Amino acid sequence: MPTPSSIDPTQQPPRPRGRGIYLLPNLFTTGGLFAGFYAIIAATQGRFDDACIAVFVAGILDGLDGRVARLTNTQSEFGVQYDSLADLVSFGLAPALVMYHWALSTTKLDGAIPGKIGWVAAFLYAACAALRLARFNSQVGQVDKRWFIGLASPAAAGLVASFVWTCDDLGYTGEQLRYLALAVTVAAGLLMVSRVRYFSFKGGGPRHDRVPFLAIIVVLATVVAIAIDPPRVLLAIGALYALSGPVHAIVRRLRRTSTPEATS
Repeated sequence: MPTPSSIDPTQQPPRPRGRGIYLLPNLFTTGGLFAGFYAIIAATQGRFDDACIAVFVAGILDGLDGRVARLTNTQSEFGVQYDSLADLVSFGLAPALVMYHWALSTTKLDGAIPGKIGWVAAFLYAACAALRLARFNSQVGQVDKRWFIGLASPAAAGLVASFVWTCDDLGYTGEQLRYLALAVTVAAGLLMVSRVRYFSFKGGGPRHDRVPFLAIIVVLATVVAIAIDPPRVLLAIGALYALSGPVHAIVRRLRRTSTPEATS
């Protein structure tokens, strides 16, 4: 225990960090939660364009909250749990209900059993999103950050939302494409809980801080294309990314099977 003589009266104790700064990343998370909730409300009112845009706004805010927390050094266990709950609404319930109100609810026109298949598919997607988020939280720090195990829930939500947005923009109704919508919903849900690896674009260390010039050109071209035709470009990006995991897994398996033959 220090004696009074050993205490420097001119030395000030360290000033504790204000708790108010923790509001900043949580405000972005709350914004994403609001966007997901708004998407559900808009879908129930038949405003599917607005609903799909809200899902993408939630995705942008979800990408910002973690970066803001790291930049301001305000990461917390509360923020992690709050982010997961918000993601469940924005990327689990919202896309499932948007797809249900747009197309899956019309499967009842084909009879009682197909009508049940529609809402079961919507529930399957929401449940898979919840399982995907729970698995991700339990595996933090145990997996390679360069890869996602299973399709990330924001990417799955983007695929579903861009599908609805594009088809609605082209003049198709959900009733006309209800079974294609059913297939997209089930496929997106199952990819989330699969063991297929997807590139995360997070890199693995300081060497990834430098971005090649070609990558900058590709990003700029993508942004311009999205500005010109958002629904179709976003659907193309979402579909290609969703397919990249299975294609990469097939290529890896073919290489493994061909390697023993080449060495024998």
